[in-house]
Amino acid sequence: MSILDSQVHIWPADRPGRRLDAEYRNRPPYTYEALLAAMDEAGVDGTILVPPSFDGDRNDYALEAASKHPDRFAVMGRVSLEDGPARAALSRWKQQPGILGARLTFHRDKDRPWLTDGTAAWFWPEAERYAIPVMVHAPERIATVQEIAARHPGLTIIYDHMGFARESMDGRAMARVQELLPLAALPNVCVKVSALPCYSTEPYPFKNLREPLRRVIEAFGPRRSFWGSDITRIPRGCSYRQVVTHFTEELDFLSTDDLEWVMGKGLAATLNWQAASRQGSVKSPQ
Repeated sequence: MSILDSQVHIWPADRPGRRLDAEYRNRPPYTYEALLAAMDEAGVDGTILVPPSFDGDRNDYALEAASKHPDRFAVMGRVSLEDGPARAALSRWKQQPGILGARLTFHRDKDRPWLTDGTAAWFWPEAERYAIPVMVHAPERIATVQEIAARHPGLTIIYDHMGFARESMDGRAMARVQELLPLAALPNVCVKVSALPCYSTEPYPFKNLREPLRRVIEAFGPRRSFWGSDITRIPRGCSYRQVVTHFTEELDFLSTDDLEWVMGKGLAATLNWQAASRQGSVKSPQ
């Protein structure tokens, strides 16, 4: 079974041109060399690199990683929604080597309003026009994203982390799942069943999230539910390997065929990612 991670952030040591908020300036780097070693140890074949929002809208480091290791990495790049030239750039977006799509975030004080104040309005029809899949992190705006997806049926939207945020911890997870489930009725919406250890205070295997997770995968189906680690955010007591085995060994409601889709086959097909694996390439279905 090919295992493909739908989200990992990487960032280099401090460099010229970075405009970080004070709380992030001294954050130690997480390099793609470190990630490769962690992937090998955990048994992960390929990873989607998602440039972190705290590093602005820079994609250069993730693209460097993908150019050096195209068999292991691909990128969902950040788009500057306030930058006029970014609109023109979308016509050539997927021509960039290593880029499979885009990722937008609406969870900080600065960018949270952009989803509803018109700042992001230009992006959705342009992404639909150029067939650019987009990952969206907007945990407080599920209904808004549902409206966008319904208006743009040709646009593939991948909703991050089952819509979870800090307020979705433990016993509050099912309430957020109930908000998310209507999105499953839209065939152009997929979901990342990712970063699960971040939302449980229980130890591995996070049994209090079993039922919320089952409900999400049941609603979206294994072909539209994409496992991911978000490894730089998970609690220190949980290893990368455990984020993998949480799915491959602990979720008895998933069949072997279901697991193949959830652990990478569905992600590769949706993004048309010709990702190499130890068992051969995962290819988009014909």
